[in-house]
This record gives sequence, C-alpha cells and structure tokens, in this order.
Amino acid sequence: MKRVLVRIAQFSLVFVLLLYAGDWVVLHMRMSRQSAFRIVQVDQFLATPLKGHKEEFDYLGEVAQLCARSIFPHASNPPCWWLERHRRQWEQ
Repeated sequence: MKRVLVRIAQFSLVFVLLLYAGDWVVLHMRMSRQSAFRIVQVDQFLATPLKGHKEEFDYLGEVAQLCARSIFPHASNPPCWWLERHRRQWEQ
C-alpha cells in the first residue's frame, strides 16, 4: 500500500511540473505576440484597525491590475482566471 501511495505522489509531482513547464512555454509564445498579459479592473479596500478590536473599511477605488493569461502566476502577476473571480482586494 505504501508503494502505491509513493507512486501516486511521484506521478502527481511529475504531472504538476510538466503542467507548469507547458504553461510557461505557452506564456512565452504569447509574449512574442504581445498577448500574454491583460488588464483587469479590481476594487481596492483599506482595512484600518481601530480601538476595541474593531476595523474601519474604506473604498480606495477601482484600479487596473496586470494579470498573466496562464494557469499559474508568472512574472509576479496573478493568473487572469483567478483575478477575474477575486476582484476585491484588501489592503492592511
């Protein structure tokens, strides 16, 4: 049983590494056509701690954020599929 679990872990690791490598290759192919990144409008909020363990929330406005058209984050940019689903960003 232990041998089977080790094999599954090895195959999973190889699969994730191959998926990341393929994602990186596709992103760099898109960079040559200048379609690797996109801009998504996100709402930013500021959470300010107050006395008595309370917080004040302030709306900072809508900001354009750069995202990578990929499965994984690349070049310090989140993937667009994730950023489109999480349009609210909280600053501390």
